[in-house]
Amino acid sequence: MTSPSRNPLELLGQIDLEALGRLSQKVDLPALLGTASRLSDGQLKQLSRLLDRGNRPPRALPEPDGDFYGQLDDLTEEQQVVRLRVRGFMEERVAPIMNEYWSRDEFPRHLIPELRALDLPRRVWNEDGTHKPDATLMEGLITLEFCRVDVSTAVFFGVHTGLAFASIALGGSAQQKAEWLPKMLDLEAIGAFGLTEPEGGSQVSQGMRTTCQRDGDTWILNGEKKWIGNSTFSDFTVIWARDVDTGEVRGFIVRAGTPGYRVQKIAGKIALRMVENGQITLEGCRVPESDRLQEVRGWRTTAEVLRLTRAGVAWQGVGCALGAYELALKYAQTREQFGKPIGAFQLIQNHLVHMLGNVTTTLSLCLRLSQMADAGLMRDEHAALAKVVTAARCRETVALARETFGGNGILLEYLVAKHFADTEAIYSYEGTNEINTLVVGRAVTGLSAFV
Repeated sequence: MTSPSRNPLELLGQIDLEALGRLSQKVDLPALLGTASRLSDGQLKQLSRLLDRGNRPPRALPEPDGDFYGQLDDLTEEQQVVRLRVRGFMEERVAPIMNEYWSRDEFPRHLIPELRALDLPRRVWNEDGTHKPDATLMEGLITLEFCRVDVSTAVFFGVHTGLAFASIALGGSAQQKAEWLPKMLDLEAIGAFGLTEPEGGSQVSQGMRTTCQRDGDTWILNGEKKWIGNSTFSDFTVIWARDVDTGEVRGFIVRAGTPGYRVQKIAGKIALRMVENGQITLEGCRVPESDRLQEVRGWRTTAEVLRLTRAGVAWQGVGCALGAYELALKYAQTREQFGKPIGAFQLIQNHLVHMLGNVTTTLSLCLRLSQMADAGLMRDEHAALAKVVTAARCRETVALARETFGGNGILLEYLVAKHFADTEAIYSYEGTNEINTLVVGRAVTGLSAFV
């Protein structure tokens, strides 16, 4: 129906009499016209809009985009190029196979040469082990795009380029840096980071049980490490141990195949199943003095490594939440129930807006944190707050995303289930949210609540 203000004769001339005849066999036209004649102008206009809407072609729906405020539009050209290159790699190479490898509890090692071609470590580090000027932001953007599709790939990168590389960059001698850093930048030598122990995660700084003892030109290492990512296939693992004689924390480059060094893959995980976490046993493991990290200054060096990488874990929470939100939005636009897309229901829109708010605020938080880190302004409590907030908001977001999918949300094929599971690891590692909360609480009150 067109507007009632048009000339009636003109309207009558447009009527298809044959179609009208067919309609009269199904509808009481005199009664229908009588009803229409009694409608008010407002009711006629409303009816006209409804009929016009039915004749319009379907409206194109907006593409899912978690950067609602366009915060990433301010990146430099190089940052944008790297970010989008990682996105393309993840969508084209990782996404098609990740469910298979997640189910197999394996990392797709055959993709390492393709990761090497992206040259990502050199976007963060210089050859001499110093940071690029925008290193924290660049690493965050890389992590964001990894986690938008798969968190496990980000963990592989973070362990190698973050924890292991930083340990040598901050604690290694000039000779050690020259031997290892170029190969690590090229992903020709893969590193792992052995700090957490079976009996101590958060308390490892005070209760480290792995020991080292000098014996001539070698050190004897004994103990266990747990949850060590990449360790099942790494070329070396940085092992942190307490000196039996001095009580000092020391770091060692323990090469794969060293006698007395054994790794067993941890099985049965519900999160980060593509990450090959290992439990390391050290029994009379002899490491030459030349592989002791010569510039380590006790726990201070270890803490500095963790401080540098905690910002990256905060970015993991943003990327995982963003990926889950975009999956949920796409599903809500296309999944129909009761004759229309579920995205047209108020409760689903409430979920989506809540998710988008979480993504938007945590993205802003991490962008600022990275700016502070690259300017040399970030302190422990800044990184800790970002980890607390992003992990918690990510946990909430992926739960809402999974709920949006209904029963399909527990199936790997719909992808959101993997985000849902992986978030539990983000919430717990690199300092549990409770420990990081106490770090921030101590900073803002001046009072320590640690036991």
